[in-house]
Amino acid sequence: MKQQRIAEAPEPEDRIPAGHLLVPIRSGPLGHTPRFFRTPLGARTAVAFSSGEQLAAVLGAAQPWIVLAEPALRALAAPLGVSTLTVDPQLAAPAPTPLPTAPAAPGPALPRRCAAPARA
Repeated sequence: MKQQRIAEAPEPEDRIPAGHLLVPIRSGPLGHTPRFFRTPLGARTAVAFSSGEQLAAVLGAAQPWIVLAEPALRALAAPLGVSTLTVDPQLAAPAPTPLPTAPAAPGPALPRRCAAPARA
């Protein structure tokens, strides 16, 4: 009787470095910090992009970024407990639309003072 092998999905034994990546950042009083996002299941992930066009398509052209090597980004994320790296994520939510500007609402009405009853 022949023994059949069960085909399993191959898993890489070593991580293959992604090379230089564009990493979205946010600026603060102490300098620049990589932005971290959440996966659809809620786990935190570091995010990077392989091109400026990909980054602008997902986060907008005004998003600041820096160039980091994949090992450097992982080293920054590890102390925060982030072990997942997502490269070239797709936008998962609709782009926000600006709210229409409404005229300012009048302030609360002041209570009216009752006239004193007339004395006879």
